[in-house]
Amino acid sequence: MPTPATPSTPEELFAHSPAGLAICRRFADVVAEVAGDDVETRTTRTQVAFRRRRGFAFVWPPWVGLRDHVDVPAVVSFVLEREVSSPRVKQVVHPTSGTWTHHVEVHDPGELDDEIAAWAREAYDAAG
Repeated sequence: MPTPATPSTPEELFAHSPAGLAICRRFADVVAEVAGDDVETRTTRTQVAFRRRRGFAFVWPPWVGLRDHVDVPAVVSFVLEREVSSPRVKQVVHPTSGTWTHHVEVHDPGELDDEIAAWAREAYDAAG
């Protein structure tokens, strides 16, 4: 059970950023389009996580994470089994030997296009 200080919905997490909430909602739609209803969504104090057997995609307000993302309303992240090289990827983290987490800054829901959907699908498939 969340404490009163812990957000329990995307609306609470993005309470200070209407633009971030719009991106979060659109990203949830993208995930639903590629994954169907085989996804669990969890809101924590720092992110909205999309899970299958494990987390595969995330959306988070930049002020809770990396300091160099503070000028954007939201960041989406994907856990893939390979490293993607793209100018859209702001940062890649290699937390385990078989996974790479990719962070993409999003300024507008319209940026959540076919390329983002393909990464979400690949992450979903890998979370198996």
